[in-house]
Amino acid sequence: MSVLAASQQPSLEARIKGLLPALSPAQARIATEVLRDPAGVAASTIGQLAARCGTSLPSVTRFCLALGLSGYAELRLALAAESGRTSSSWERGTGAEVGPDDSLEDVLQTLLRADTRALEDTVASIDVRALGRAVQAISDARRIDMYAVSGSASTAEDLRLRLHRIDRAASTWSDVHNALTSAALLGPGDVAIGISHSGETVEVLEPLQRAGRGGATTVAVTNYPRSPLALSADVVLLTAARDVTFRTGGMSARHVQMLVLDALYLGVAQRDYPLAEQAFDATAEAVASHRKRS
Repeated sequence: MSVLAASQQPSLEARIKGLLPALSPAQARIATEVLRDPAGVAASTIGQLAARCGTSLPSVTRFCLALGLSGYAELRLALAAESGRTSSSWERGTGAEVGPDDSLEDVLQTLLRADTRALEDTVASIDVRALGRAVQAISDARRIDMYAVSGSASTAEDLRLRLHRIDRAASTWSDVHNALTSAALLGPGDVAIGISHSGETVEVLEPLQRAGRGGATTVAVTNYPRSPLALSADVVLLTAARDVTFRTGGMSARHVQMLVLDALYLGVAQRDYPLAEQAFDATAEAVASHRKRS
């Protein structure tokens, strides 16, 4: 069963965007309208919103329930609580805010806003108890496998190298054939980590599921709580990446993935601090002669 309860709540915008790919067409229209005009929705009755979206009252209610809200009244209250965010600020990071006439200074500010908000929402989205379960499983694991492709593969490799520095051997697999053959050898006491922004990457999903069938503890790092990867994992660690023009999917996901994976690495190091410190010092000394000092 996936672990998804969070001690903090991410922004309503992040929750809506995380659920958007899994919503029905009618609920997706409602979500799009809420993202487009949150203030207008907060001021509307449930009937007005349903009419504007060309859907029914039960569809609006189901959309609210999907967000973990009790109903439309709670949605309006949540929107009112976030009233400091204007419609345009909600749309930052959706892929339409870098124009051809923007200066490089504007681009830098757009990136800063999008990434800062993504990091904040990711911290709010993570279930700290789930993070603790993942840390303990990795710390106690006989073997650690990580499955990722494209941009996510670079973050997986970074975690592998960090774990190596504290004497925790792990393997990263981006070729599905190699990933599957490795996953087939995992069992109880082992850990498999699947990293995928969309949570739909077959090359990540298949080996994670194979490792799970063998009894390994499975961990998903993904942006979407209802994605196939999240639904297949024992532990789910959610990110909240924000797309910017020409910087979608894997590229926008790397910073928030790195945040989550850094937390895993530091958590593992903390569990056996003296040995981690000893290993880190030994590896630092091994390469010290390869640094030029002025």
